[in-house]
Amino acid sequence: MTYKITVFEANGEKLLEDSFEAGSEKEAKELGEKILEEKGYLDHTHRVTSPLGKLVLFHV
Repeated sequence: MTYKITVFEANGEKLLEDSFEAGSEKEAKELGEKILEEKGYLDHTHRVTSPLGKLVLFHV
């Protein structure tokens, strides 16, 4: 399944919007955290959503 990752600046500006493949929500959460860490966005507001729109990972 294809999951979507989005990162925002404090003012609401979108810094990153990308998608990636994962076999489960657990895997999507782990991959999302890895992507955020690699790109230096762990401290920014971010979310990972499933193809059905469910929040898999969210941080403010």
